[in-house]
Amino acid sequence: MRFIILGSGSGGNAAVIEAGDTRVLVDAGLSAKQLVVRMKASGVDPASLGAVLLTHEHGDHVRGLRVLMKSLAVPVYSTPSTSRVVRDGGVDTATWKIFESGAAFRLDGLSVQSFAVPHDAVEPVGFVFRHEERSLGLLSDTGHVTNLVIERLRGVQSLFVEANYDDGLLEADMKRPWSTKQRIASRHGHLSNAQTTALVAELVPAGLQRVVLGHLSRDCNNPRTAIEAVKAGVPALREIACAPQDETCGWWD
Repeated sequence: MRFIILGSGSGGNAAVIEAGDTRVLVDAGLSAKQLVVRMKASGVDPASLGAVLLTHEHGDHVRGLRVLMKSLAVPVYSTPSTSRVVRDGGVDTATWKIFESGAAFRLDGLSVQSFAVPHDAVEPVGFVFRHEERSLGLLSDTGHVTNLVIERLRGVQSLFVEANYDDGLLEADMKRPWSTKQRIASRHGHLSNAQTTALVAELVPAGLQRVVLGHLSRDCNNPRTAIEAVKAGVPALREIACAPQDETCGWWD
């Protein structure tokens, strides 16, 4: 099993998971044009996708879905409430596969476990993917780390996780009003570098080896600050990287 992040940040989020002959797109927050361009540049024929999975309904996770579905005849997997909101938003040509939050299902040889996460969306989820001896956790927009999140991710070898902001940089930011800062740092907002570091520290003893940080704020975080925070807090972690917003960043297996 391997994965690639097509882009991650407030401008759009999408990833491709590949396991044997199975390929799935997780979120479609870039424009349909950029999704196709970045997939092809990474050696992924969009026609080879077997499904699209959604974490939640926010625009930076579904922006390109409506146009993409006009050219791809693949099912879209989501929770009931997420499906309803996205369909009401105009994604009316997709074939929907509905799963309850917390449900597990299979996509050919790829095992998928969903789990609920706290975020200001209708029914957001994270995923754990397993294929043969490999496992990957995907935790996008999340306000705080719950015991359920830790337990679902315990034992994964690789983890894609948001590290949205640095506490000091968010506090010092002059572009955002106080109310926006409060929402970002709330228990249904986004994860800080410190919160992500604490999560990684919980998971390394259970076998976590690789972390790819994503959804970094352009103003209130940066790759160097985020990576150094996790390295300082979890020196036993073997590999760490940041996924950029404006380009793909190679395959991880």
